[in-house]
Order: sequence, then C-alpha cells, then structure tokens
Amino acid sequence: MTNLIAEASVRFQRAVGGFALAGKDDGIFGLAVSGGPDSLAMLILAARVFPHRIKAATVDHRLRPEAADEARFVAGICETLNIPHTILAVNDPITGNVQSGARAARYALLDHWADDQDCCWIATAHHADDQLETLLMRLARGSGVAGMAGIRARNGRIIRPMLGFDKAELEAICAEAAIIPCRDPSNDNADYDRVRMRNWLRSTPTPLDPHAAVRTAEALASTQEAMAWMTASLANERITSPSPPEILADMRDLPVALQRSLLLHTLAIAEPGLNPRGDAIDRALLALHAGEKLTLGSLLCVGGDIWSIRPAPLRRH
Repeated sequence: MTNLIAEASVRFQRAVGGFALAGKDDGIFGLAVSGGPDSLAMLILAARVFPHRIKAATVDHRLRPEAADEARFVAGICETLNIPHTILAVNDPITGNVQSGARAARYALLDHWADDQDCCWIATAHHADDQLETLLMRLARGSGVAGMAGIRARNGRIIRPMLGFDKAELEAICAEAAIIPCRDPSNDNADYDRVRMRNWLRSTPTPLDPHAAVRTAEALASTQEAMAWMTASLANERITSPSPPEILADMRDLPVALQRSLLLHTLAIAEPGLNPRGDAIDRALLALHAGEKLTLGSLLCVGGDIWSIRPAPLRRH
C-alpha cells in the first residue's frame, strides 16, 4: 500500500469518527459510488479502514446509455474488494431541471436502499473543490449565512467524509490503486452553472484554495447552528398567539439578523412550507420595519414593534 493511500486512510477514518455517529460506531454505513474518481477514492479508503462496515450502491439515472455499464464497472470493483454492492435504477423519466430531478431521485433511491440494508448512514463523496464551487455559486446569488454554509458535512444521515480532500488527491488515490475512473460528459457541459464555475476556477489566476473554502463553510455552518439555537430560544419568549390563528412576534431591540430568523420561524409556524428567501424576505423586513402591511404566501403580515402574522382575508371576486 502506498504512503498516499495509507495517509489518506488515516484522514478518512478521522473524518468519519468526527461525525460522532450517535452511538452507532459499529453500525453499517452505505457508500454512494458513481464510478467517478471522487466516489471511487472514497470506496478505496473505506474498504481499507472499515472493510466489514460498508455497503455500496450505484444509481443509474438512465440519462446516458453508458450509465448501466458504469454501474456494472463499480459492481466489479466492489466484488474485488469484497464489498456488497447494489445497482439502483431510476424508473420514472427525469423531467424539468435535469440536475435537480436527478439529485432528488438519487437521494430517494439511496434512502430506501439504506433502509433495506440496515445502513445507519449514507456517505457521499463531495470534496473540497465541490465546496469552493458551491460557495462561489451562492455568493453570486447573494445567499445569506445559511446558503453560504455550503455543503454540510452532515445532513440527517447523509455524511460527507471527503470534504477534507481536494479533487487532485482523490484522482491520485485512484491512480495509485490502479483504478481508472469513469468519465461523465455532463461534468463538461457548460449549460450547468456548476460546470461554468468550475471552468472559471480553472482559468482564473486568482489563488482560491478549496481547503480554505471548507474552513469558511464550517465556520458559517457553526454560525447558522448558533442562529438556529438563539431563534428557538427567542421564539419561546417573543412569539405568542393570544388570538389564534394570529401570531404575534415581538421584534423590539433585536438585531436585524435575528429579526430575519425569527420572522422565518414565525412564517413556518403559520404556514408550513412557506420559506421566502433573498429579495422577498429583504423586502418584507423593510416593509415591516416601516410598520407596513404585506402578503407572504397566504399570510397577511403587519409591521411595527410587534409584528402580526395571520391568514390573509379571502379576496372577493
């Protein structure tokens, strides 16, 4: 075994252990393996570190004729490594936004598979370069703290132990293991925002460090967790409903960031699923600070010191 893979295995083991897997340290976790260099490197490291605790799955989205062969290629590698492997195929055609639809279908299949296989966790191979691309894309969209937290290291039972590795390292791990990864042509399709950002990063002389992006995202994720904690605490003190279904939110003397968070919390109580972002929530905050009225979803919001959130009256035709 090469020094590279041995050293990377230590980092991978530390990353997985860092998730503090809720007392399930001896449980099975699943690997989402596409056949590209990122997930194959994760498979190589996981097979070395946790040989009896992993199962792998490959999703065939049925968007490319080569995908079935790629899934069988991964199955062959898993057989060599003595790792159980399952091919998951998308049955319903993916329509609309292809990337979004494929992502939703992939996670749904992996979730059901993990249940069937008694996997406590599902590991995906998002890495430091993915994090940098995500932060820059969200910066371009004017995202707030939650968006700029980027790809979360852990989201429910999804864990991402490769965020501490960059793309070049993962490709080198595959090379030293004598495995030639598959190549997905969609990764070169400039119709996608992520590919355009990736191409820009390759061409820019500006030194943007993927590992620094990971640290920034971790700091912002921690800040977002603190905001969520403070919002939950404030909700107990500041949100009341003396005349249901009207909800009152006392916003006096709160910083704008906490007002924003508490408003979103209140809206979610009044209308589950309503989650305005960006310009919509900015306009709402300005109007409510000025004591004005506005409608968000099916709710009438009235500003002042104490904000009122209640169902908007039905319109007469």
